[in-house]
Amino acid sequence: MLEILYRDEHLIAINKPSGLLVHKSFYAGEADTYAIQELRNQIGQKVYPVHRLDRKTSGVLLFTLDKDTLRIMSEYFATREVEKKYIAILRGWAKEEETIDYDLVNENEVKQNAITYYHLLQKSEIDLPFLKHQTSRYCLVEAIPETGRFHQLRKHFKHILHPILGCRKHGCNKQNKLWLQTFGINKMTLHAHQLIFNHPISNERISVNATIDEDFKRVGELLNFDLSQYS
Repeated sequence: MLEILYRDEHLIAINKPSGLLVHKSFYAGEADTYAIQELRNQIGQKVYPVHRLDRKTSGVLLFTLDKDTLRIMSEYFATREVEKKYIAILRGWAKEEETIDYDLVNENEVKQNAITYYHLLQKSEIDLPFLKHQTSRYCLVEAIPETGRFHQLRKHFKHILHPILGCRKHGCNKQNKLWLQTFGINKMTLHAHQLIFNHPISNERISVNATIDEDFKRVGELLNFDLSQYS
């Protein structure tokens, strides 16, 4: 059963598990189940995804229950009236805060402007030898993407040389292999923890929050991060 975070007669939001595709996609490949059909079957009515999360990204995923609301919410996303907040664990110690303004090429080879703001939450250094270093450094950040490009956060953190731990396509595969061999973990540590927007009908300010899963918690425990705010 999917965890329902918010529901009224117009909207429904779930805490999407890592590994679950939102819907069929040429770029994401095939799967046995999809969030859209799982939720439809669970509540017994049609749902319309307003945005998407990568397959391995967990967290808040918003749907509408009718096409009129979908049109309004899609416009909100397009005009950046929805605030999306993520937490991620990165390799190394990133800056205290930074705005990454770096264009990305989409699935159709078209260059698009992409902007991500992040700030540092916590730092960790553990006794895990890596290459010439006797220890390994990591940090927990909150990221707020101003645009919604394909794999934006994963690509942007790779661009600043602080890739997301557990990310394969845009991460550090040597680090990922180290974590798999040492701890048996291959979790991508990217979680959409909050979505904030004005309700399309009532205009009420809505904040939807999603807790992290057990795999993310375990990585946090190994790094001595305090993740109680997100649990």
